[in-house]
Amino acid sequence: MATGQHLRGKTAVLLLLMVVFGSSGDTLMGKGMRAVGPPAEWRAGNVAEFLSHAALSPVVWAGFGCLLIFFVSYMLVLTWADFSFVLPASAAAYAVVPLLGHFFLGEAVSAVRWAGVAMITVGVGLVGNTPPRTTQPVPEVGDVVRARATAGAKGD
Repeated sequence: MATGQHLRGKTAVLLLLMVVFGSSGDTLMGKGMRAVGPPAEWRAGNVAEFLSHAALSPVVWAGFGCLLIFFVSYMLVLTWADFSFVLPASAAAYAVVPLLGHFFLGEAVSAVRWAGVAMITVGVGLVGNTPPRTTQPVPEVGDVVRARATAGAKGD
């Protein structure tokens, strides 16, 4: 049973990292891109200028860094937890983003959006009460090769 608790613990840590860094990255990216503003026109020169302004924004880079940590955490947790668990559980970020949008970006969040956030929170709670892995882990290529070599040696 210790293995199941260990799996739950490390899954919870990476999901927390995903929620924190994904939400923070999205919020910082939104703040940075609002400061950059849209291109004046959708012509190659204007788009290139827009991209250079975005590339020089420290807030955009901070958002990019947070999203990179999110992505690494996402890749790691998918190595042992079911995709059907990880993706719905990581939807907790959808509850954090409106809070960040309201308090950090000054956005008005309507009652209908808050109701949607409440529904998402209930769904995340339901998924979070299930085991992170219900399937057997996929054997690595090296394990399969060794198993075949061992089986072949026994047959000789």
